[in-house]
Amino acid sequence: MAEQPISGRGAQSSAIPERFGLATREADGDWRDHVRSLDGPPVKLRTHVTEEHPKTILSFNTSPDIPFDRSINAYRGCEHGCVYCFARPTHAYHDLSPGLDFETQLFAKPNAAELLRETLAKPKYRPRQIAMGTNTDPYQPIERRYRITRSVLEVCLEARHPVTITTKSDRVLADLDLLEEMAKRRLVAVSVSVTTLDPKLSGKLEPRCAAPAKRLAALGKLVEAGVPTHCSVSPIIPAITDEFMEQIVERAGALGVQSAGWIPLRLPHEVSPLFREWLDVHFPERAGKVMSIVRSIRSGRDNDPDFFTRMKPQGVWADLFRKRFRVACKRAGLGKARFELDCSQFRPPEVGGQMLLL
Repeated sequence: MAEQPISGRGAQSSAIPERFGLATREADGDWRDHVRSLDGPPVKLRTHVTEEHPKTILSFNTSPDIPFDRSINAYRGCEHGCVYCFARPTHAYHDLSPGLDFETQLFAKPNAAELLRETLAKPKYRPRQIAMGTNTDPYQPIERRYRITRSVLEVCLEARHPVTITTKSDRVLADLDLLEEMAKRRLVAVSVSVTTLDPKLSGKLEPRCAAPAKRLAALGKLVEAGVPTHCSVSPIIPAITDEFMEQIVERAGALGVQSAGWIPLRLPHEVSPLFREWLDVHFPERAGKVMSIVRSIRSGRDNDPDFFTRMKPQGVWADLFRKRFRVACKRAGLGKARFELDCSQFRPPEVGGQMLLL
């Protein structure tokens, strides 16, 4: 565990996943002191991006718990550094830490748009909405340089293919021209996650995300542009962020957002020890209370991995959050997300400068 909070990062260590039998390493205290005496304090962690060129870009699933069957992730790993991110364990499959490696050792897929174009042009392809931002944020800081998300949206607009976007960044506004055009054709809906209204807390939970005020402002500008919008108050962390639930819903309603939803904290695999470590560093006085409530809504476990129940917390605390959220939405005039995107306009995109002959 870190001796003091690591500035600008969510995870506090580079824990090696035990479930794959990888060797663990821990620096001896005397050795750390010796190194510091020679080299000074540790060098600030930097973000490193590796470009990869996969053969496919669409991922398909048959999960009964999520409302989409296909998604695109332009990046692996996420510099936003949200300590609670349920996608962290995916880095373990590459012998990388779900902790600090997940937010510092990133992978970009520059050929994503090209791969999507080829997939959509296949004669047997049948359109259904593509979800973006389901694993890592499509508008994390490196999107400013790579513009992969924008290139994917350009292909979707050309093919008239519906897309949903989930993000914690106001960088989504950089593509407002595309989103506005897609919205006119009922091809896009955007969900912006707002976890807290406290910028200091946000800086600890999700250190490289846009500030809460910027995310709310982005919601307002999306509404003004006619883009169907949703506010995701997620995740709800008991005794840490739940106090902001009603205020976030109220602010979203005042901006004209159509709907809001919430997702309880999930702690799969390595996320649980990373989150517990984060609590010990930032909120040691309430760590026990937080985890007690988390376990009470997850049938006595840190996490419920089971289909049908993993997204539906149980118990008194879960019922309380559910009722509070329902009342807040009623007062703000917000409903559940019901974005009817249009698949009927789909047309296979050009490949190699030629239209596909059908």
